[in-house]
Amino acid sequence: MRDIKEIGKRTNRPLRVVQFGEGNFLRAFADRMIDEANEKGVFDGNIAIVKPIEYGTLDLFREQDCFYTAVLRGRENGKTVSEARLVTSVSRAVGAVEDYAEFMALARGEDLKIVISNTTEAGIAFDPDDRLDMEPPRSYPGKLTKFLFERYEFFGGAGDRGLMILPVELIENNGGALYDCVTKYAALWGLPDGFVRWLDTACLFCSTLVDRIVTGYPKGDGEDGKIWEEIGYRDRLVTVGEPFALWVIETADPERAKKIFDPAAAGLPVIYTENQKPYRERKVRILNGAHTSFCPTAFLAGRSIVRDCMRDPAVRPFIDRCVYREIMPTVKLPADEVKKFADSVMERFDNPFIDHALISICLNSVSKWKARVLPSLLDYREMYGRLPEALTMSFAGLCAFYASGEPRDGGLWGDRNGEEYRILDDGAVLSFFTEHRNDPDLIEQFAARADFWGRDLTETPGFTDAAKRWYDLIVTEGAEAALKKAAAEND
Repeated sequence: MRDIKEIGKRTNRPLRVVQFGEGNFLRAFADRMIDEANEKGVFDGNIAIVKPIEYGTLDLFREQDCFYTAVLRGRENGKTVSEARLVTSVSRAVGAVEDYAEFMALARGEDLKIVISNTTEAGIAFDPDDRLDMEPPRSYPGKLTKFLFERYEFFGGAGDRGLMILPVELIENNGGALYDCVTKYAALWGLPDGFVRWLDTACLFCSTLVDRIVTGYPKGDGEDGKIWEEIGYRDRLVTVGEPFALWVIETADPERAKKIFDPAAAGLPVIYTENQKPYRERKVRILNGAHTSFCPTAFLAGRSIVRDCMRDPAVRPFIDRCVYREIMPTVKLPADEVKKFADSVMERFDNPFIDHALISICLNSVSKWKARVLPSLLDYREMYGRLPEALTMSFAGLCAFYASGEPRDGGLWGDRNGEEYRILDDGAVLSFFTEHRNDPDLIEQFAARADFWGRDLTETPGFTDAAKRWYDLIVTEGAEAALKKAAAEND
């Protein structure tokens, strides 16, 4: 079998992107998009990947000349698809710690325009012990501040040498949080006022919302070999994701940003906006909210994999009701856009290449229900003057899922047909169910926990009575009966 270096061909493009993070997500998401934008003539730039921490290795990147394959598999427009792209736009891989001088030299690049990062949610954090003389500072924001200051000094603060900063870390307002850290370092290190003015005028700190499931390197015995056979060459950096993607970029000046980087001109799913909140709400309520609405109850009903639920006569109608009849009306975007997104979510849930376990999705479900489902339930009630039946039932199913666990070894353990499962959540949640799981007024007590929900849900008219009816049905007739009945209820 051929090696990837035998077929990879690099175009001599200017280095326009520095990327902090070498992981699977960015390579299957941002780097693949940049590669397509290059191919379609709407961008002309290569990428330097920076490993931001001392741990890990870049040996495979160097062995493969930074070539790798991004494979997208799933369902799209009603069809099963599997598409492989040999990504050739990553031209360098540098360790910020072990290749410090080379890393800092990137800041002086004549053609550099963009910084992308994915350093985990904990990566955007201020470390007061970071110093300017460290080579490099420990934190990602510290490294970025020193990197930007190097560029500012090298080009004499020139206004046309600023960079567009695109963090994709999964925290809200990630661009604003990163900017705050950088300006804190500027103050801590006594950097000149002119540098801060340059950050404000020459640079664009954008907040982003990203969406694509990336499973990464093929797992399982021989799975990588199967993909190598399909693509026709060995690739030890191959990464696998789903076809769906969305990159929402929030900036006060979308037109300026598009002049730097506009993948949408190549037909790629990138949206520039001055307010990403509606798009974040759409994703959280529809995709994440659907998961949290059905997974605990479906698990109790004996189901195990999301894809199987999409073809299940008891579960699928419940999912459809949650999404199309109860969540969608609460999303503040044009109805046709919301419907299109909801349809894509259904296809993503039905991905034949991903075995998404319900029990994994059930991790920390109390805080998830508060963030993902409760806002839709309350908005629906405000809009229509009545409770949404399926979302209300999901609260009862959530309670029943936790109550199914027996306290043991500091946690909750359930048994489903002889198979043990562990219920994982915050200590306060586990303690609540350890103490109250057999109480006759469990639903009322659960709903009253304002520390769980941000409010006392017993004060929402009709909620406690409705949730208790659903809970009693689950206890007496089973979770499957409750799923069927909730799906069939009249509005």
